Formats: sequence, C-alpha cells, structure tokens
Amino acid sequence: MTAPVPDIPLRLVTGTAGGRTLRVEIHGELDYATAGVLVAAVDEALAEHPGLDALDLNCSGLGLCDSSGLAALLMAHRRASARSVRLRLTARSARLDRLLDLTGTLRHLTGETAAASDGDGEEVPH
Repeated sequence: MTAPVPDIPLRLVTGTAGGRTLRVEIHGELDYATAGVLVAAVDEALAEHPGLDALDLNCSGLGLCDSSGLAALLMAHRRASARSVRLRLTARSARLDRLLDLTGTLRHLTGETAAASDGDGEEVPH
C-alpha cells in the first residue's frame, strides 16, 4: 500500500531587499521533499538577477530543516559563491543554528561561530 504524498510544505517569497540584494523568505519545512525547490529557486534568482551582490535567505518562517535541507543550503551557498554573490542566512532560529553548529557548517554558511550567534541569526555584541 502506498501512502499519498502530501503537498510540499514549503513556500518561498522573493523580493528585493534594496540595491543589489535579493531576499528570499523561507516558510515551512526544508527537507528531502522540498530541498530541490529551494535550490531551483536560488538558481532562478541568480539567473534572473545577474548583478546581485547578496542573496538573503530569511529563515524566520523555517520550521524543520533536515540533512537534505542542510544540503540545499550548502548548494545554495555554492551556487551563489560561484557567481560572486554573498549568501546570507538571516533571522535564523536557535534550532537552525544548533544544526549548523553540530554539523560544522555554521561558520561556512554564516561566517559566525556558535559563540557569536545568539540563536536568531544576529551576532551578539562583544
């Protein structure tokens, strides 16, 4: 017996964040079923906006992020870097920061260390 496949629980909202920065808001779950959607959206955004300096992925609406979601974030970083576009993960939850810290990808994806992050994607003042 095959279980029905649920609707993809991910919604992406794209808009400009001013100047040469594009913002993509992530709402929902970033997992095996949805990781490809994010990577495709990043590819499309980079192709449609060749003069970008930065691509902000706003994670305030991100719920679950599993290993496939992490792989999608790493691929988005790779694709952006290949075009000399800085990828920023903004409004991160403590849960996402913990995942990034545990997997050793926090510094790679954000430029921050675990001690420099206060759990919402903003740097803690020293």
